[in-house]
Amino acid sequence: MSDRSASYHISSAVIVTMPHMRERVVAELAEMPNVEIYAHEAGKIVVVIEGTSTGMLGESLSRIAVLEGVVAANMVFEHVETQGEIGHDRRTDAA
Repeated sequence: MSDRSASYHISSAVIVTMPHMRERVVAELAEMPNVEIYAHEAGKIVVVIEGTSTGMLGESLSRIAVLEGVVAANMVFEHVETQGEIGHDRRTDAA
């Protein structure tokens, strides 16, 4: 029996890099577990981080923040779903 109270966390973050280091940082991010690159341009990278807790997201963001070439790594948004909500085509926006 699955734990219906288990939660799944999804966060977006903006990573600012030194412009000449952007491609190197993109390559390192691509190798990180639970991190997906959404877009990158002009020294800025938008990523999605997934995990089972806010702490897990924070650990990933902390690892990103200390990569060589990263100037700033800021979480923008976090969404949490419990096991019972996942897969129920429910809108979470205000529309």
